[in-house]
Amino acid sequence: MHILRKNKDQENPQELMHRLGVPFKDVHLLARALTHRSYLNEHPEVLEDNERLEFLGDAVLDFLVGEWLYNRFPEMEEGDLTQMRSAFVQTNQLAEFAKEICIERSIRLGRGEMKSGGMLRNTLLCDVFEAFIGAMLLDQGIEKVKDFIYPLLEGSVNEIIEQHKNEDPKSLLQEWAQAHGYHPPKYHTIGVSGPDHAKIFEVETKVNDKVVGIGKAKSKQSAEKMAARTALKIIEKESNTYA
Repeated sequence: MHILRKNKDQENPQELMHRLGVPFKDVHLLARALTHRSYLNEHPEVLEDNERLEFLGDAVLDFLVGEWLYNRFPEMEEGDLTQMRSAFVQTNQLAEFAKEICIERSIRLGRGEMKSGGMLRNTLLCDVFEAFIGAMLLDQGIEKVKDFIYPLLEGSVNEIIEQHKNEDPKSLLQEWAQAHGYHPPKYHTIGVSGPDHAKIFEVETKVNDKVVGIGKAKSKQSAEKMAARTALKIIEKESNTYA
């Protein structure tokens, strides 16, 4: 199992790979996976950020999570497998994996991004984790990526099921609204940021003309789900408070 201890100090790529037990042959590839585009603005000697590796890692995770679920739950139907995969690869969950391996101390950020708390944002942590997986695929091959990612999946699957993270939050929120006599929730995009190839969508959801949740993600659909999930958490908390 990987060494997942906390580290209070900034880690360079060599220290990260030794701590995780992933000996990259090409350390420069690992460094690229950890490089946010804001870092390039202040370091012209650095030629490439992690966005291409992020693209690759996203595709690899979709495939490997799907394969793992297919074998882990042989009786599960296709629709349920799809929802489970979505729960594993959504932004917040991948950010949790990033925190579990303490990758935030190794991210290379520009000063402005660092001052604004960039290394703690789930969207950025998710991106770096995807880039890390993409770099591992190129350097280590698919079997090593499986050895790395499968324990993380196994370690979080019970929580995902118990907390209903695998269920479609938009459907759950609609069921709640209808049960209380409200019209179906409405979703509105209230902000779009980032370059064309790496946009971040911010979406709010309203029930009975009241904003009940806001979500940010790399696609409008994912942001809507995140907004619905946020709304459900708020509703559950309020229900417990006044029960």
